[in-house]
Amino acid sequence: MKRKSLVFSFIALFGAFQGNAQTKVKPLSDQMATTAMEVWKERSRKWSYDDGVVQDGMTEIWRRTGNAAYFKYVQGKMDLFISADGVIDTYSQEHFNIDNVKNGTVLLDLYKVTGQQKYFKAATTLWEQLQKQPRTKEGGFWHKQIYPNQMWLDGLYMGQPFYAEYAALIGNKAAFDDIANQFIYMEKNARDAKTGLLYHAWDESRAERWSDPKTGLSPHIWARAMGWYGMALVDALDNFPKDHPKRKELINILNRLAAGIKSVQNNKTGVWYDILDRPNDKGNYFESSASAMFVYAIAKGVRMQYLPASYFAVADKGYKGMQQEFVEQRAPGMINLKGTVTVSGLGGKPYRDGSFAYYMSEKVITNDAKGVGAFLKAINEMELAAMPKPGLGKTVVLDSYFNNETKKDQNGQEVSWHYKWDEMSNGGFSMWAEQFSNAGFKTSTLYAAPSASNLKNASVYIIVDPDTEKETPKPNFIMANDVKNITDWVKAGGVLVLMGNDTGNVEFEHFNQLAKNFGIQFNLDSKGRVVKNQFEMGKVTVAAGNEIFKTAKDLYIKEYSSLKLLPPAQAVLKDKEGDQVMAVARLGKGTVFAIGDPWLYNEYVDGRKLPAEYENFKAGQDLVYWIAKQLMKK
Repeated sequence: MKRKSLVFSFIALFGAFQGNAQTKVKPLSDQMATTAMEVWKERSRKWSYDDGVVQDGMTEIWRRTGNAAYFKYVQGKMDLFISADGVIDTYSQEHFNIDNVKNGTVLLDLYKVTGQQKYFKAATTLWEQLQKQPRTKEGGFWHKQIYPNQMWLDGLYMGQPFYAEYAALIGNKAAFDDIANQFIYMEKNARDAKTGLLYHAWDESRAERWSDPKTGLSPHIWARAMGWYGMALVDALDNFPKDHPKRKELINILNRLAAGIKSVQNNKTGVWYDILDRPNDKGNYFESSASAMFVYAIAKGVRMQYLPASYFAVADKGYKGMQQEFVEQRAPGMINLKGTVTVSGLGGKPYRDGSFAYYMSEKVITNDAKGVGAFLKAINEMELAAMPKPGLGKTVVLDSYFNNETKKDQNGQEVSWHYKWDEMSNGGFSMWAEQFSNAGFKTSTLYAAPSASNLKNASVYIIVDPDTEKETPKPNFIMANDVKNITDWVKAGGVLVLMGNDTGNVEFEHFNQLAKNFGIQFNLDSKGRVVKNQFEMGKVTVAAGNEIFKTAKDLYIKEYSSLKLLPPAQAVLKDKEGDQVMAVARLGKGTVFAIGDPWLYNEYVDGRKLPAEYENFKAGQDLVYWIAKQLMKK
């Protein structure tokens, strides 16, 4: 009787634990994303930037978590507007509404991931709008055709991140002067020198009733407008050339903006008022979308090292405050975001005069797309910041000398491709690159031979699928001097990752000369061959207690070469036939990891193709943490 009661107690306890895991441990990002997918299931009435903010947030969470439900949601929503030949339904270029350009970032993500031309064609339509967009005398984009001579802070987010990403994609270097100038003009014309805050809008002509006759400025500092501007800066910088002379000025602008944001953060709650220059006026309220935007811009600015690390405290206080002030449980595993103003604008019909009374008259609701989208981005940054950072100060170098395949891009230019960090398509390593970055590593690419000087600052060196003459007319084979340099580097403490392929798809003769130094040989075979979508044919199960894979159990590895091992190499994973799939060798102070397949490329990591039971995304993260652990042993 006593034994039975103990068993029943354990079962009850375990059931309670599972319930807690489902309702309490579920990340906030997942809870907010689940709500978004329920609230905005149907197609919107028209092409709208609101949708794009949510979709950008969902895409960022997908890349961090590998949960393809988010990507599929984004693609499905966008496909409701984009025809097979790339026409955007309900969009009109003639309106020259810069709000309509915002969703171009979503289109470019979809194009880079899927390669479907319809997304690039639609994005090109938005690019063409920017080329024709009316401008102020000094060159700033008008907000809309119906708002002549006006620059609004909102417009920077609607246009510049897309402008920068498209320019980077097509190699239009001249565009970055114009992109930088948009931010510079806006700050110059809208910044209050005393507070460092930016007014909502500026009318060059001073013709609008809301504009100050001397300065052209709107009457008040609207928090969400400043939030749009801050998000625009950190997102546009993602694609801004690191050697561009105006990049530093954009970072300086961000620092001035962050100082202003910090100065008006409410000390008690950690969040921000809707109208920042009138915090004590009756009716003013804490506003969630602006608070989310400030948290996002500052947290990302710190992560990207645009802002001093001390600013993270501002983001952290704001994030905690948001959870207290604006977040409520919608259902188990789902949350609502309260306190978002639906809209605030200037001019138009009926006329909006920009007065404090006007801003207070606009409706505040729960689960507005602008607020939810910004909060998704903020949550993602804060959850990313909470991840372990064992790779801080370490650089992971990916070879692009021995694996140097090229192809023509959408502009007919030759570009390096196949297992590259920034490649978001099926054959790229962009998801794995983000896993390294999220663990604190810096990623870089080596386009030259691995000389001692080229490997000097590398903590990790990855060689993937060296080229055959079939793949590259004049491949760079791994020669004796390369073998010596790499071996010496490993002995000194480097972590070497060797990823082969199945026979016929990789240059084994020279690759094996390198691997031999570590007791590893790639067999000239092709295991794990999979017929169509019979994924179980590529299943490899990780045994309990594996030294590398602490969270991943069922892996998908297809068409790989097995390994033959001699000391010091040891198997760390075998297939169901008992053949070695992965191996580790330790030599001197360093470590070598080997597998006969590129394996962690996007197609089998990003969740879009594989059934959910296969945990390659988790395996990639496990491998990153294991690599970091080897470096700590030095």
